[in-house]
Parts: sequence; structure tokens; C-alpha cells
Amino acid sequence: MDVTDPSPELFRNRIRLRHLHCFVTVAQTQHLGRAGARLGLTQPAVSKTLTELEELVGTRLLVRQRAGTDLTAAGMRFLRHALRIIEDVDAAADSLAGADAPRHERIRVGALPSIVPALLLDAVSQFRAAHPEVALAVQTGMNRTLIDLLKADVLDLVIGRMDDPAVMEGLWFESLGPEPLVLAVRAGHPLADNARPTMREVLAWPLVIPAVGSIPRHSTESLLARHGHTLPEGCVETADAYLGRLLTQQSDTVWAAPLSAARRAVAAGEMVLLPVDTQGTEEPIGLLRHSDRTLEPVAEAFVAGIRGIAAGR
Repeated sequence: MDVTDPSPELFRNRIRLRHLHCFVTVAQTQHLGRAGARLGLTQPAVSKTLTELEELVGTRLLVRQRAGTDLTAAGMRFLRHALRIIEDVDAAADSLAGADAPRHERIRVGALPSIVPALLLDAVSQFRAAHPEVALAVQTGMNRTLIDLLKADVLDLVIGRMDDPAVMEGLWFESLGPEPLVLAVRAGHPLADNARPTMREVLAWPLVIPAVGSIPRHSTESLLARHGHTLPEGCVETADAYLGRLLTQQSDTVWAAPLSAARRAVAAGEMVLLPVDTQGTEEPIGLLRHSDRTLEPVAEAFVAGIRGIAAGR
């Protein structure tokens, strides 16, 4: 779509709440089909509504790809305002119910996929037991994507990693401790009985490795380089901890992953960590939030639970 010079008056006269609801839902789901299912619309209808909105604002807000959608820089800026408008409309609707109307609390959490199997699962389970009335909306993704969503107020807090200083501007990072890279195999794998496997022996087996652009991927490549190796051909690359775990448990794959991704399977005896020295791959994980605002009390309670679980590991 070509960038145009939109008329503010035309925008004010033609913008509708349906445009904003559609845009926000696509930004949150990162997929036209999933957004359509949530809105009760067909994918072509979602696409048409987004095109109308982009024509009104005069620039591209989303990049549409086969695997999903990504916000442009203009889309990130517009999302902040769209969310605020929708929240204000919802607040106005709630006010009509009177001061005694029940308040529906909701926490929007972002997390790295590797955090889900252990830390996040335990935190969610613990919080739900104590606060069953509070809704939790959980979204996983790459670290930079989660930070962008946090800055755009799509998320209240993120369990992730530090990023470049320019990216972290306006955010506060609270470390929960270091997260090392590990090499894991299924119980009964031929390497599981090897007391001192060499990296050459490890690389003789199929590998599942972290996705390109992630810190664990960089750690994996650095680890191999220290041993004089590079990544072999034919690796499975994924940020999905669930897929990595399934592939490892059901095949002779060696899984290179952050410890939190494999921790629960190892504790259950379903996987074994190979005794390969991965010192130097540790990267701190932590809580990211806006530095200029305070979380709601229920969100602070959720954060306190995360701290307690992390401290006990």
C-alpha cells in the first residue's frame, strides 16, 4: 500500500470502533485467521477492515505474512492509542452499570516459550489457586516481540531477557537468576549412559536448536564454536518448547535449550541432561515492566509468586 497524506478530518469522520477492535485483535493474536475467529468474522472481512483503516491513517500498520502478522513502527504507535480508546469505551460502558458493578480483573502476561514448561506453569497454577476470579491472558513469543507488545500496552508484564539499551528504554528489568543452556536427550538414549560425551559424539545425532535471532541460539552457536564445531546441516530450529520436548522424547534427537524448557521433563525422569560443560551460556531471565507505572495489586501478587518460585529453584 502506498503511503498517503491522510486528512485528519476525514479520519475523524470515518474511523469506527470496528476498525480499532479489528486492529487490536490482530495485533494481539498476530494472525488474521485467529483474529477473525475471536471477532466472529471471516479472514477476508478482517483483511478488508484493516485495509480500510490503513487507508484512513495513510500508512501501513501491519505486515501480512503467511505465518502471521507483524506490527510496523507506525502500527506500534497507533496500537497505544487504539488500546486507550477501547479501554475508555469499556470504562464508560461499565460506568452505566453503577458504582456497585463487579470489577473484572485481568492480567496480561508475556513469556518466552522456554519459560512456559516450568516457571510460568507453576506461577499460573499457584496464582489460579489463590485468585480464581482473576483472568490471566498469556502470550508467548520472541523476546523483542514481547518487549514491543509491552511498550504498546498489549501486555502488563513480561518474563523475558534484557535487550539492547535503546530497546529497553522506559522499561525496568528485575533479574530472576541465570538461565544456562543445556543439552537434553530422552531417557534411554545411547548418549544418556555416556559419562563424558564429546561434542563430536553429540553432533553425530539429530539436533533441535533454538530459533534464529534468539539469545539461546546465539549461546548454542558460541558453545559449539568453543569446541571447534559449527551447526550441522539438517537441524530442526524452533522457539516452541513443547515441540522441542516432544521431538526429544519420541526420537534420538539432542535438544539444545534453556534449562527451564527441559526442567520438568528431567525431574520426571523422561529426559536426561548430558554432562557437557555449557559454562558461559548463562543468560539472566527476569521480569520486564514499565518503569513509570505501578502494577495493579493482583498483578503484583502474580509477580510475587514468580519471584518465590524462581528463588526456590
